[in-house]
Amino acid sequence: MKPVVVGERLTPEDVARVAREDAPVEISDSAREQVRASRDRVASVIESDQAVYGINTGFGELVSERIPRDRLEQLQTNLVRSHASGAGAELDREVVRAMLLTRLQALSLGYSGVREVVVDHLATMLNEGVHPVVRSTGSLGASGDLAPLAPLALVLIGEGEASVDGVDGRLDGDAALAEAGLEPLALAPKEGLALINGTQLTVGLGALAVVDAERLLDAADAAGALTTEVGMGTTVTSNEAIAGVRPHPGHAASAANVRRLTADSEIVESHRNCDRVQDPYSLRCLPQVHGAVREAVAHLREGVATELNSATDNPLIFAADDVDPRTSQTERAAVVSGGNFHGAPLAHRLEYAADALTDLAAISERRVDLLVNPNRQEPHLPPFLTDESGLESGLMIAQYTAAALLNECRATGNAAVDNTPVSGGQEDHVSMSATSAYALRETVERVRSVLAIELLAGCEAAEYVDDDLAQGRGTAELYDAVRELVPPVVDDRPLHRDVDAIAAAVADGLLLDRVGDAMNESFATVEEHRAPHTRE
Repeated sequence: MKPVVVGERLTPEDVARVAREDAPVEISDSAREQVRASRDRVASVIESDQAVYGINTGFGELVSERIPRDRLEQLQTNLVRSHASGAGAELDREVVRAMLLTRLQALSLGYSGVREVVVDHLATMLNEGVHPVVRSTGSLGASGDLAPLAPLALVLIGEGEASVDGVDGRLDGDAALAEAGLEPLALAPKEGLALINGTQLTVGLGALAVVDAERLLDAADAAGALTTEVGMGTTVTSNEAIAGVRPHPGHAASAANVRRLTADSEIVESHRNCDRVQDPYSLRCLPQVHGAVREAVAHLREGVATELNSATDNPLIFAADDVDPRTSQTERAAVVSGGNFHGAPLAHRLEYAADALTDLAAISERRVDLLVNPNRQEPHLPPFLTDESGLESGLMIAQYTAAALLNECRATGNAAVDNTPVSGGQEDHVSMSATSAYALRETVERVRSVLAIELLAGCEAAEYVDDDLAQGRGTAELYDAVRELVPPVVDDRPLHRDVDAIAAAVADGLLLDRVGDAMNESFATVEEHRAPHTRE
């Protein structure tokens, strides 16, 4: 498998490849040079004997405490031990891998002052499948994700616990390192703080969520196009002329997807001149609503991409010539304390994306109701999509489940506007960005199930459409792909496995890739519909 090169520009897809597909990592030569130069600058600061935060002082409220030179290594070890104080459930393997990769990337930019052996150890842990046990709760998103990042560093010094691929059970940190052919590290000055001070839990979760959310957007366009078709709606509302006079790029992308999915649909053509004047909003406003969600996710992608390639440590180590001379510096180095660890740039985008995806679930649930509700559905569809309504309930409770999932989405979020001062008041405004990232992750999973229910209902409704009428290029392939996963609902049966199977096919991207191949076009994106002067 092609390796992901650390020190070059990372993308959310790179994070997903390492976290989920175990793609190997390599450290670029230029990154190694940057790491070595940064470490040399830290050495010059130590030799100068100046009081510099993160190197020879206490932390947080204890910043005014000066630490003797002979105890600097103990300072870093104590920091890692004390900060590994999280609670809650243990993080999934893929999240731990995402954190390891993104912390490795941040350190490799050359502003954190760690030794080259530290980045080599992190890379080897990824490549050899050494995954520290990390508790999920404890981060405030400033000074970064301290409590979740500390267990990663704890394993580096041979403490804590880790799982190792191919080895049963948990291992102590030193035994886990030994499985990868590594010796525990004795942390040098600045290294403990560098390992735990940053937004890597937040951005790791955010990167995975971006990849997943973009698949949801394509799935929503596909499900909505199918519902429009089998519900005898019109696709005129996805006309290019409508999008052209209100040129939001997300609207244009979703409208293009509906046109591609329903191209050559005889079902759509069969009722082009019917008596219905307008469709319900859940069909008529599909491009506008889906498009707005697309733009929210695109905004998150932009923030995540920036954060993946940023130095989020504190303090940061610069060459003396690169920084204002009023900062704390020696002849060779400047050590600058700031707030790059603060998660606000991600927290608000994560919340916004979760809210937008909740709206995607809301419009999808309304389309499910349109297909199953005897008071709203088209005459060719039986109540709750079963021929034996009354004796059988058909998809009645599937719509209940969609409604329940939507309610859970609506009850999640708003962490980014909360604040609890900590560290004796020194850290008096925090971002709660990790909580926002968890909320988005949960929202993605719930919305995926809502869309799976719509796909299930759309394919069931297709069973009641005239067999002589062909579906569109994309919707026909979508129907076939779903039917390979779940059979028609001939008699009442539990539907939870059906929903899970469809949701899994959306999550892994294979269902959507197959539909895209059938359309002879990929799903449209926000970026390709941006005005030329606004594109990156």
